[in-house]
Amino acid sequence: MTHTFPICVYYEDTDMGGVVYYANYLRFIERARSDWVRTLGIDQNAMRDEGIVWVVRRVEADYLSASKFEDDLVVETTMAAVTTARLVMDQVVRRGDTVIFRARVTAACMNAAGRPVRLPAEIRALQE
Repeated sequence: MTHTFPICVYYEDTDMGGVVYYANYLRFIERARSDWVRTLGIDQNAMRDEGIVWVVRRVEADYLSASKFEDDLVVETTMAAVTTARLVMDQVVRRGDTVIFRARVTAACMNAAGRPVRLPAEIRALQE
């Protein structure tokens, strides 16, 4: 299952050279992950009210090509692995058929004390 999320590059996303500032790709893929979790029916506000939040533990990123103001991009998110406590996702940002950014993101859930907790059942069920 691949989740797709469209992104339009705004002027505020670019640097002085007119290309997307490198850190903004992390923002783009974060939005896509949040949207994916929402489409699974997971209420992150309810999770937070219960003292559980998502955290990113690791990101491996490759910047392959530049994108510019007003480019239409698509973030594709696929689940690479899931355990009771960890979710690994592969995320690709494309402009048309061109892959411009690629990342592997490891996420987990933590409680208010900063301790790892089980992932939501909807996520764990995806491994089956």
